Amino acid sequence: MNVFELTRALVDIESISDNETQVGSYLYDHLSALAASSGGRVERMDVTPGRFNVFASWGTPLVTLSTHMDTVPPFFPSREDSDQIWGRGSCDAKGIIASMIAAAEKLLATGIRNLGLLFVVGEERSSAGAIAASRNPRGSRYLINGEPTENKLVLASKGVLRFEAIAKGRLAHSAYPELGESAIEKLLDALENLRRVELPVDRLLGPSTMNIGTIAGGRAPNVIADSAKAEILVRVVGDPAPVRQSLAQAVGDRVELNEVLFIPAIEFHSVDGIPTTVVSYTTDVPMFNGAWGEPLLLGPGSIHVAHTAEERIAKRDLLQAIDLYAEAVRRLVAAC
Repeated sequence: MNVFELTRALVDIESISDNETQVGSYLYDHLSALAASSGGRVERMDVTPGRFNVFASWGTPLVTLSTHMDTVPPFFPSREDSDQIWGRGSCDAKGIIASMIAAAEKLLATGIRNLGLLFVVGEERSSAGAIAASRNPRGSRYLINGEPTENKLVLASKGVLRFEAIAKGRLAHSAYPELGESAIEKLLDALENLRRVELPVDRLLGPSTMNIGTIAGGRAPNVIADSAKAEILVRVVGDPAPVRQSLAQAVGDRVELNEVLFIPAIEFHSVDGIPTTVVSYTTDVPMFNGAWGEPLLLGPGSIHVAHTAEERIAKRDLLQAIDLYAEAVRRLVAAC
């Protein structure tokens, strides 16, 4: 099965986060056939009941190629034209899986061993697969993580601070607003102050950014709202402490600001001869916590079409990625 066929086969298996079992079983069977013919081994690595990572290895893996099996909703199947493969997960990250497997086949055919393939669950939601893998390392000295980087090695990526802002009020009939206390108005005031906060800027990564992603609250148009909530995500570029302090000062006692998730900004290992870039998104890499080796970030496709109705990947990028992954593994194995 060539890289285009494998990409389409993977895309056509719906694997929205928390529903990765079918695609994991497909990859387990596919890699088992490869391992049987090349002296490798494949295993399911349990994450939670019914969910598992898939790990294939040849010898003691000095370098592991890794990306995620899950996708964001909604699912839509694959199609292709002369230049592109379309479908949910085509660039994030099922085309990457196909390229990594093809690179492993190329390396094995030339006698290169000491490599692994690790495909994890849950990256799009909670990084559950990466967190589980971090507790079960296999001696790898380098981890090449795959995300859509336009086939450029990433020098650094932003981190994430995610908050819930919760406002509480008092119910009343809207004809007599003076008898109630609007949680929605409190939340809106707090959010307006948050939007005015000056966030840190990094020389390499650029500015921190903030997104107010969801707002919910109230009971009916004729009822003063007794509760309201917003979800806020900040792309951080360095020390999160000043951001935490600035946001807390901005909301004051209007709302309760609860931190839900923190993933640090990270710098990556590079390889001479491969073009580089920086990215604003966050990956599984910090959640591996170094347990699978020094990280690199590289993959075909553009993040600008990931998570969209136009998700696609160029066939030429998939082919280039095979060569880039194989060359990076060769160099890193030689350096070990």
